[in-house]
Amino acid sequence: MSEGAFRDAMARLAAGVVLVTAFDEEDGPRGAPAGMTATAFLSVSLDPPLVLVSVRTGSRMDELLERQPLWAASLLSGEQRTTAGRFAMKGRLSDRLLFQEVAHTLGEISGAPLLDRALTTVECRTEQRVAAGDHTLVVAHVLRVGLPSPDGSPLTYFRGRYRALG
Repeated sequence: MSEGAFRDAMARLAAGVVLVTAFDEEDGPRGAPAGMTATAFLSVSLDPPLVLVSVRTGSRMDELLERQPLWAASLLSGEQRTTAGRFAMKGRLSDRLLFQEVAHTLGEISGAPLLDRALTTVECRTEQRVAAGDHTLVVAHVLRVGLPSPDGSPLTYFRGRYRALG
């Protein structure tokens, strides 16, 4: 099986879109927010409350989540397609500039950005990291949830495109 065939097959699986964020204390004197669009994010357990996100091994976010155990995720609404695209682009503007363009607050526990119009936000603490091929699976305990915009429709990723449900 080729990598392309596998990619094409998995593109047929619709996935929710989240913005994973953390506060990078090593980025300058006051630190800086960092963010990454992800579609491999899921609930693992209710007791204790656990989630999992998959990040490319060696990526900036992988390295950040290795040294920073507190992070957050904002489950994006259909109206946040542009935000998802901006944080997914390779060679993008600095995260500091991107966060100036999107309404957010800083998490009470994690200090990570939480998007104001997200369907749900979660603040997390990493519990386990598991190597899996060219990705790292980050399992985290959910410490706090928020519902900034609970009535919207979710943003999904299907066949290589962002799509709003509803």
